[in-house]
Order: sequence, then C-alpha cells, then structure tokens
Amino acid sequence: MQETAHENAFGFAHLWAAGDTVSHTVAIVLALMSMASWYLILAKTWDWFRARRAARAVAAFWSASSVGEGLQRLREAGDDSPYAQLAAQANGCNNDCEAATGRLASRFDPAEQMERALRQQLSGTQAGMENGLTLLATTGATAPFVGLFGTVWGIYHALVAIGISGQAALEKVAGPVGEALIMTAAGLAVALPAVFAYNAFTRANRVILADLDAFAHDLHAFFTVGKPFAANSAQIHPMRARAATEAA
Repeated sequence: MQETAHENAFGFAHLWAAGDTVSHTVAIVLALMSMASWYLILAKTWDWFRARRAARAVAAFWSASSVGEGLQRLREAGDDSPYAQLAAQANGCNNDCEAATGRLASRFDPAEQMERALRQQLSGTQAGMENGLTLLATTGATAPFVGLFGTVWGIYHALVAIGISGQAALEKVAGPVGEALIMTAAGLAVALPAVFAYNAFTRANRVILADLDAFAHDLHAFFTVGKPFAANSAQIHPMRARAATEAA
C-alpha cells in the first residue's frame, strides 16, 4: 500500500494535480496536437493506399475500347480517383472546349486548351494531396519547444517550492524535477511521429504527382494527336480537325 502511494507521487496524475493553469494549458495543447497529427497520419495513409490502387487501373484504361469504358474502369478504383478525374477533365475538354466560343479560353489553340485543363486539374489534385502537411510540419517543429516550455515552467515552480521549504535534499528535488521533465518527453512523443509522417507523405506525394503528370502527358498526346477512342472512331473530332487544318 505504501509502495503504491509512493509510485503515484511521481506520475503524470500527480503532475496534473500539482500543476497550475499554465502547465495544464501546455498539456492540453500537446494532447490536441497529438490527436490532430494522428488523425492526419491515418487519413493520409488511407488516401495514399487508395491512390496507389487507382494507379494500377491506368493500364486497364488504355486497354479499353472506348473513352467511356476506360473512365468506368478508372472509377472502379474509386469515384474520387485522381486518375479518373484527370481523364474525365481531358475528355470533357475534348468534347466541350470547341463549343465554348465567345470566351477568352476559346481563343487558345485546341491543344493549349487541353493542356490548360489538365494543368488546372493537376494543380487542384496537388493542393488536395498537400492539405494537412503544413499542420504536420508545424507540429513536428513546435511540439518539442512546447514541451520544453512546460518543463521550464515546472522546474521553476519546483525550485520556488524547495526554496520556500528550505529543504534541498535529493528526495525533495528528484520528484518535482522528474515530473517537469515529463513535459519534454511528451513534446518529443508528439513531434517525432509528425516529422516522420511529413517526410513520408512528402515523398509519396512526389511519386504520385510524377505518375499523374506522365498520365496527363499521355492524355494530352492522345486527345490532340492520337486517333479518337470512341465507337465512331472513323470520325475525326472537330477540335482535332481544326488543329490538323491549322497545321496544314
């Protein structure tokens, strides 16, 4: 019974009970940063697995007999697949850009209209993939200092209490100082997963975006240079017909 009471006097519960508003605020901030980081880590991991699964459907897209069938195969990997969105954007521009007369965008060359549409889609996809990474980077950079601030504040109050009591024995110093150092350990425990996750997701995003960029180049070449992919493949699309006429 005495040993249990001794152990409870040197734990986080005793630190919380003995702490003031500042130390409680530091602990709450670290807890919120940790929860936000782990939420983003799990969400981004799931998004990465879905993106990799969607990437495997690109081969099925090119083996389809029509654009509609290819889009359906891409959407089977997920309705929000970035590859399906990119192909749908290219197909939509291929069908509608020529009809959009009277607008500034219609003054672009057909190939440039396609490139502009694909570039906008890639930019939106990149922004979505990078969403939340700033929070991970901020957590990894600031959490150790938040914990260190809690440690300094705790040691300050421990030294004040020791000075008032006039007892500087080791058993009187070890407990309060050890409890204050818990804040430093908590700050590191929050920061390290965030740093590792930020580096991993940055590299994963770079790989996926490079793959999407290559897919966008293939789509641009197909819709502006290649033959139509639809059932009426013998009929040249007006957009490509005008490009061929201008080239001649």
